[in-house]
Amino acid sequence: MKRLLIAAAIAAALPAAAQETYSVDAAHTVPVFEVKHLGMSTQRGMFTKASGKITIDRAAKKGNADITIDMTSVSTSVSKLNDHLKADDFFGAEKFPTATFKGSDFKFEGDKLVSVGGNLTLKGVTKPVTLAVSAFNCGNHPMNKKAMCGADASVTIKRSDFGVSYGIPAISDDVKLSIPVEAFKD
Repeated sequence: MKRLLIAAAIAAALPAAAQETYSVDAAHTVPVFEVKHLGMSTQRGMFTKASGKITIDRAAKKGNADITIDMTSVSTSVSKLNDHLKADDFFGAEKFPTATFKGSDFKFEGDKLVSVGGNLTLKGVTKPVTLAVSAFNCGNHPMNKKAMCGADASVTIKRSDFGVSYGIPAISDDVKLSIPVEAFKD
C-alpha cells in the first residue's frame, strides 16, 4: 500500500502531457509550388488562402494536422496561367475547390519535429506523403503576445499521381511543395 501511495505521489508530481490546438494563420501560411519549365527554368506559384488546425503534444511527441488549401487562390505572375491552372487540365478548381493534407504521423528527433506523414488529397485523389520539416519553433508572438508555433515543411510529389498530367514532360511531373505555416494557440 505504501508503494502504491508513493507511486501515485510521484505520478501526480510529473507534468502531464498537454495536447494543444492551434489555428492556422492564413496571412503567414502560403504554400508555394515549383516545377521545371521546358527544362530551362524553375517556375513558381503559390496559394494565397489556406486554413486548418494543428494539434500537437510536444511532451508525448504526437500530433495531427488538418490543412485545407483553396485551389482557386492559385497565384503566379501571369493571370492567364492562373486561369489555366484553375481549369481541368491542372487543378479542376471548379469541381475540386480545395486540396487537403491530413497528417498524423509526427516524427521527432529529440525535441525537434523532423517530419509529418499523412494523406494529401488533390483533384479528388488521395495519396500518402511525408513532409520534411526543416524548422519548427513555438513561442509567444512578439507583438500580440499570443502563443504560436511555426514550421517550414516540404515534399516533392509526382503530379501525375493525382491525375494532373497536362504538359508532361515540357512541364515537369515532379512538383516541389514548400509550406511555411504559422498557427496561433486556440
